[in-house]
Amino acid sequence: MTLSGTTGSNRRFLAILSTIWLAVWTASAAHAAAVAEVKDAWVRATVPGQKVAGAYLEIRSLSAARLVGVRSPVAKTAEIHSMSNEGGVMKMRHLDALDLPAGQSVRLEPNGNHIMLLDIKRPLEAGARVPLTLIIEQKGKKKSVEVQAEVRSVTE
Repeated sequence: MTLSGTTGSNRRFLAILSTIWLAVWTASAAHAAAVAEVKDAWVRATVPGQKVAGAYLEIRSLSAARLVGVRSPVAKTAEIHSMSNEGGVMKMRHLDALDLPAGQSVRLEPNGNHIMLLDIKRPLEAGARVPLTLIIEQKGKKKSVEVQAEVRSVTE
């Protein structure tokens, strides 16, 4: 075997390896996208000293699923909450999970179901981005969906 033959073999091997890597990467990206589609993710800006913030978004799962958790590096904890009007009094409750019916959009919005970021580590200023990791359970398996939420003004 000549030196040039070895180089050609190495090139072929690298080309095959690159093709396999690209196929695996594309398949895992498509799988992540198949978990759920998220759009219009945003977080309300905070004022100095404020330790909680609301996060809102629209999520659509292609198959029946449940939102079972949320994480963010900007907060010690994040929880799924609901708001309801009971006898003229607004009440907020922690939810263990939020159903995501197959093919239907579910809105997390002010005065409704939403995400609470608790014990935030720094002020959230309008224009910044907040990473959120949504934990979605489908068919008994938990999957993560990464989202970048825009920080919007307190007045929005």
